[in-house]
Amino acid sequence: MLRTGSSEWVDEVLLNGPDNGVCLHLDGAPIARAALRRLVVGKQDALVAAGLREGGCAALNLPPSLAYVANLLAVWRIGAQAVLLDHRLTRYEVDSAADRLGVQVLVGIGGSKGSPLAVFHDVAETITTREGRPAATPHAVLQLSSGSTGPSKGIGRTAADLVAEVERYTRIDGVPLPGERIILLPSMVHVLGLVGGLLYGLHAGVELVPPRRLTGDSILDAVGSGATPATVLGVPFHIGLLNSVADPRRLPQLKRMTTGGELVPATVSAAFDEKYGVPLGNMWGMTELGVIATDLFGEHRPAVRPAPGIEVRESGGELLIRRPESPYVGLSDPARWADGWLHTKDAGVLDPSTGLVTVLGRLDSQVSVGGLKVDLTEVEHTLTELPGVEAAVVLYDKEITAFVQLTGDHAEQSVAVALAERLAGYKRPRTTHFMRALPRTTTGKLVRDRAVLRAAVS
Repeated sequence: MLRTGSSEWVDEVLLNGPDNGVCLHLDGAPIARAALRRLVVGKQDALVAAGLREGGCAALNLPPSLAYVANLLAVWRIGAQAVLLDHRLTRYEVDSAADRLGVQVLVGIGGSKGSPLAVFHDVAETITTREGRPAATPHAVLQLSSGSTGPSKGIGRTAADLVAEVERYTRIDGVPLPGERIILLPSMVHVLGLVGGLLYGLHAGVELVPPRRLTGDSILDAVGSGATPATVLGVPFHIGLLNSVADPRRLPQLKRMTTGGELVPATVSAAFDEKYGVPLGNMWGMTELGVIATDLFGEHRPAVRPAPGIEVRESGGELLIRRPESPYVGLSDPARWADGWLHTKDAGVLDPSTGLVTVLGRLDSQVSVGGLKVDLTEVEHTLTELPGVEAAVVLYDKEITAFVQLTGDHAEQSVAVALAERLAGYKRPRTTHFMRALPRTTTGKLVRDRAVLRAAVS
């Protein structure tokens, strides 16, 4: 079993390979593996000079960047614990998290240049020594959950757990192969971009190519920037960016798009299939576990197949995943983990004959209205399939309330009329808020926290 203090895994699993192999391609400039190794060693020396030692605790508060990649690998190479803090957090949030977790060294932004729409940023970092304490747990990384349904939780993963997930990716049919490219869109602070993008790419010899800007045209430019097959990795929000391109040019390099996060509405996937003619793969995962199940060829939508080594079972309509120990730091909530099983809080169905899993949405989406059961996920999906609806969130707080983002100048009244044709009266929202843009988390998921949504309306 690999330990946090065992740094060999960084060299053996992530940085191993030919010196001239390209790891990253930033703004048209390839970064070879030998150059990345040298950069990591330099960052390691700076962190050690700041007082970081094996078994210590360092926080990274950097945007996706070469500085982020090199400092993260350097922290792990020292044998320290890395706390990942999204660069969009406020100073108060950063300090609160660092105090709570006992961070000894904080790596933050010293300077930045470039477009705010950049996917990878050109930043210079600063290193601050704090009065923290050695890592309280053996985890290699601590992440905060996305907070889409409330306050974020501390989630820890060991080096062995990360390596196991990287190896799990290598056994999933349809993932990018050595010599191919990943057009990387999700943030590497969060699990899909971190493991499914950065760590898997480094291990497998897959070149990571972030687009210059987070626009549909720029994503396609990144696909067309090389001759090798390219997989676009993102979340449903990024599908919308590609679907917004009016007349995309033919790109034979585009192999597929793979998305994680929330469910993809049928109308969105159909629009992508019609426009690009390549598989739209789907992944189901959690910060606590990483990738759980996939359908990378789009053959079983909306069902997915458990990834190799993942055991899923259904209990009372909830999907549970076998995990020998709790991933939560400072939390022993039996409602989330008990007796070797992680409660996903996702409603779903497991087909015993095929092993396929269908995720139906959050478990708390089932409500009673006048004694009649209503699935809020069904209401949401019906809304998002209506013409002119970009996204929707449906909540229940004494009554069904919808928050709807429209496309262009689509009329609000037409949405109400169309919804009345498709849903029984007791299922329809009593209050609908039409908004220019729905709040999203830093991972691109729609926010479902009532207080945040109400504040966005007011």
